[in-house]
Amino acid sequence: MAILTEILIYIIAAFFEILGCFAFWQFFKNSKNFIWLGVGVVALIIFAYTLTKVQSEFAGRAYAAYGGIYIICSLLWLNFIEKQNFSKFDLIGALIALIGACVIIYPNLR
Repeated sequence: MAILTEILIYIIAAFFEILGCFAFWQFFKNSKNFIWLGVGVVALIIFAYTLTKVQSEFAGRAYAAYGGIYIICSLLWLNFIEKQNFSKFDLIGALIALIGACVIIYPNLR
């Protein structure tokens, strides 16, 4: 059960990081209004706080494990928010990254 909680925390963190970065993308790249900057700042603060709730005692290890989850969440964002399809290479890469993230997370939960 602990690994599911840990993965859920990483997924929540990924959502807010992607939302925050997407908001900055909208403002700077697509010339959207200043509200996007506020959304970006708030989302990135929530992301940073959420990531501190994982079981890892070391930030670097938490970030490394988070990377795999982030990749998968980014591809889901690509598909559902930006309406773009995955390539087979997107899916293969995401699977490899997820396996790596689980390898990093598992020993910290014992």
